[in-house]
Amino acid sequence: METADKAMYYKFVAKNVAKKSGLIATFMPKPVYLDNASGMHVHASLWKGKENVMYDESDEYAELSQTGRYFIGGLLEHARALTAICCPTVNSYKRLVPGFEAPIYVLWSRRNRSALVRIPLYYKGPEHASHKRAEYRGVDPSCNPYLAFSCLLMSGLDGVKKKIDSGDPVDDDIYKLSPERRTALGIGSFRQH
Repeated sequence: METADKAMYYKFVAKNVAKKSGLIATFMPKPVYLDNASGMHVHASLWKGKENVMYDESDEYAELSQTGRYFIGGLLEHARALTAICCPTVNSYKRLVPGFEAPIYVLWSRRNRSALVRIPLYYKGPEHASHKRAEYRGVDPSCNPYLAFSCLLMSGLDGVKKKIDSGDPVDDDIYKLSPERRTALGIGSFRQH
């Protein structure tokens, strides 16, 4: 609730500051055709007391715990339903096209800008355990943040509760893969082509 309040406050302030300068601040997902769009990537981590339970120092791929992988599994499992909440406008779907770094394929990775869920790796090692998180890239600023954040959390926790496998991460640029290779890797899409 507090984070959603802050998102609404930010939009309110940005619009008013722009207006004072004779400008318009838009949070439209795809304001300019054939240009990069405006996403609202959401970062989430899970904590038990003072411990980030998404961190696992022994994981060689992304220092991500099994709990973190289950959380991602829930996000991927519910990706199509999440899209209805996180991308609620016609203009939202204009953002979800290949070639502009907007995610249209259901997969996870570290640092891969074509993945729906990324694990940022800015810092490594136990001294940075608090930074371990999942970045869900399928949200845009036209969404209702109260609904979007709640649904993302529910989906991720469903993955933890049901131990939903996140599958293997994919580090390749998905947009450069053939449809056959995407199928072989088990990569689905939440958008119909």
